[in-house]
Amino acid sequence: MTAVANSWRFKKPSVLPGFGLTLGFALFYLSVIVLIPLAALLLRPWELGVDGVFAAVTAPRVVAALQLSFGAALIASLINAVFGLIVAWMLVRYEFPGKRIIDALVDLPFALPTAVAGIALTTLYAPNGWIGQYLEPLGIKVAYTPLGVVFALTFIGLPFVVRSVQPVLADLEKEFEEAAASLGATRAQTFRRVIFPAVLPSWLTGVALAFARAVGEYGSVIFIAGNLPMVSEIAPLLIIIKLEQYDYAGAAAVGSAMLAISFLLLLAINMLQAWARAR
Repeated sequence: MTAVANSWRFKKPSVLPGFGLTLGFALFYLSVIVLIPLAALLLRPWELGVDGVFAAVTAPRVVAALQLSFGAALIASLINAVFGLIVAWMLVRYEFPGKRIIDALVDLPFALPTAVAGIALTTLYAPNGWIGQYLEPLGIKVAYTPLGVVFALTFIGLPFVVRSVQPVLADLEKEFEEAAASLGATRAQTFRRVIFPAVLPSWLTGVALAFARAVGEYGSVIFIAGNLPMVSEIAPLLIIIKLEQYDYAGAAAVGSAMLAISFLLLLAINMLQAWARAR
């Protein structure tokens, strides 16, 4: 007893007091907000049985909707990966009139209701729209096609890449670039070997966030997509349709499929991000 009492008496206080309480609260909050809803989503489809879940997920209409949602999200993320980096570079490295206005406009997709964004894009790119009327004679149809879905997802995903890369570029010391230039490196070599490796982890984070947002996007897409089954119908809309038909198990099956595919893709992006940090 004496040894136990002495060990307790001379035990050093924790550097982070209250760890047990905060950990318990964090786990409780995470369980209520994330884990329990996800568990319900994963358990509900099995009311249909194994064959029923497989049939619900592999139905041609569901497969087409999943291909469009993930394919368009991937294309939009790749577009934003390129142009988001360019926009962030412009905002950090150059001074020009109207810079603050453009910087504020980058956040517009965050503040704008998604339904309003969808209506605005449809107004622009419809066959009789401000821009669509000039694309129609060229045989380019944006509204009510999968291309319109890509446009909408690109619009809502751009701020994620810009805001992830911008602070890293702003904090990057210019002395490294000057040192590379003094050693004879060209501007392209300096960007490829000095600047891009430094911003790569944050760039991948922005691309992952843009992709995750695009996969589950609903409001800005349904107006410009046209929602034609097997053509321009996205998976979130198909889930809403199943819910309206009281097919809760089928809707949960499609949602579980989206969750599994998103998890695997984001896991691959995170592994690539960890590899980039370790270089």
